[in-house]
Amino acid sequence: MSSGKKKGLGRGLSALFGDQKPAEKTREINSISKVSIGDLSRNPYQPRQNFREEKLEELANSIKKNGVIQPIAVRLKKSEPGKYEIVAGERRWLAAQKAGLHEIPVTILDLSDVESLEVAIVENIQRDDLNPIEEARGYKRLNEEFKYDHDSISKLMSKSRSHVSNTLRLLTLPKDVVAMLEEGTLTSGQARPLIGISNASSIAEEIVSKNYSARKVEYLTRTKKGKHEKEIDTNILKTQERIEKILGLKVNILNKKNNSGKITIQYKDLDQFDLVANLLTKN
Repeated sequence: MSSGKKKGLGRGLSALFGDQKPAEKTREINSISKVSIGDLSRNPYQPRQNFREEKLEELANSIKKNGVIQPIAVRLKKSEPGKYEIVAGERRWLAAQKAGLHEIPVTILDLSDVESLEVAIVENIQRDDLNPIEEARGYKRLNEEFKYDHDSISKLMSKSRSHVSNTLRLLTLPKDVVAMLEEGTLTSGQARPLIGISNASSIAEEIVSKNYSARKVEYLTRTKKGKHEKEIDTNILKTQERIEKILGLKVNILNKKNNSGKITIQYKDLDQFDLVANLLTKN
């Protein structure tokens, strides 16, 4: 995708999110109109599959008191004259229905199918609390349908490249582990070390049942890779975590069967290196 296309999308998003002055908004058919709730339909490209009921109720109660403060973005529905398709703001539309509204303020935009899909994905990832799998699927669509590489997605979303890549890799996990991420019983930090492990499902169940921290999961998966599993030495793990808290740096302790081993301390810059050096050379 050309840089010009991406730049245009950025301007459109700024207009939708209220970051520009009205005079700067582009491709707007009219400023703010009120349309019937029933004349709107959801965006078929909406990456969010589930809206939390309690959050919708909170927003509905707010709308009852204050109305819909920010208009939702829509475009004309080509297949049904007089009807509109939501581009951004589906949660407000659903909450407005719960609040008993018959009309809702909208900003009508002139967007192509491609632009509508882009905005729907980007708006949701930037503004809503998508679960990691919904976020990953949004990135995947940007990659496959619009040919955004990981660097382009990173810049577009203001996320690190590693975050984008690691989030996409969550989609390679077994279906039951993906379901745990969607339900919120497993965090992305807990799930990430399971990528590429044959027994990921059974380990995921153990993580949830014993409420392991992400750091402990990393240690657990290292010990369970391959055919021969080793028991976790909880004393070693506790010592490792204690050293990490003292240093504020990532530490790894490798203890062999004969109780020989090594301690690895990772540092990111010279200041951290000086900290470790001073501690080790202090008399």
